[in-house]
Amino acid sequence: MANKKNQSIIFENQKVRHIEYNNEIYFSVVDIVVILTENEYQIGRKYWNKLKERLINEGGNESVSNCHQLKLLASDGKKYKTDCANLKNCFRIIQSIPSKKAEPFKMWLAQLGKERIDEIQNPELAQERMKRIYEQKGYPKEWIDKRLRGMAIRQNLTDEWKERGVEIQKEFSILTAEISKATFGMTPSEYKNHKGLKNKNHNLRDNMTDLELIFAMLGERVTTEISQQEKPDTFHKNKKVAKRGGKVAGNARKDTEKELGRSVVEKTNYLDNKKKKNIK
Repeated sequence: MANKKNQSIIFENQKVRHIEYNNEIYFSVVDIVVILTENEYQIGRKYWNKLKERLINEGGNESVSNCHQLKLLASDGKKYKTDCANLKNCFRIIQSIPSKKAEPFKMWLAQLGKERIDEIQNPELAQERMKRIYEQKGYPKEWIDKRLRGMAIRQNLTDEWKERGVEIQKEFSILTAEISKATFGMTPSEYKNHKGLKNKNHNLRDNMTDLELIFAMLGERVTTEISQQEKPDTFHKNKKVAKRGGKVAGNARKDTEKELGRSVVEKTNYLDNKKKKNIK
């Protein structure tokens, strides 16, 4: 069965999208072409289309025939079918592109491919990598532990939704919004506005406080438990379960706020706090 996990990594400040497919890592060919040719995305895509035609005309180059059209997340927040190649065929394509960046990029890609393959075999390595990334950004250990735990809970929830027939990205977003609304009184987009996160690439949970992360986890974990017990078989039923799971966390949040005498839902975000620290 195909196992797809959409992600991206950075090479010299440029994004390379990749996806886990059938227990192998596939990379966006266009993203690689953009980096090697030092062009904008649209020009890079045209370059790849012409290169693809030339390689096919030269004898059905294996690197082209082995490309897969996989859905990757684009800058507009939607997923589109994109030519993707595994590590072996990426190297073949790179050899067809004259570029001063070819060699350093191949070395970087080889190391990256090895790391991702190791992570598929041992998921704990992926968690350690994420931990290092957050440490480098300056997050405290206690916060990182909660964030990573929250990722695991979120993954369990999305796996459960897939078991219940949820497949479309929009449906995942709707269910997530139901939990968030019941937990915090706001959808994720409203929450981002509340925290002043204007850039669509800013991750809401990366800017939550410890308590906010805890209640986000609670809402999603309870939703997973209810779903596993009741096995909802329609999207409408999944929505009801999501709302109930979020309500449990919402009630706990309200009780906590009464005890603390303040709101758990804060306007504070990590980005603002970091700016303040840099100013001092």
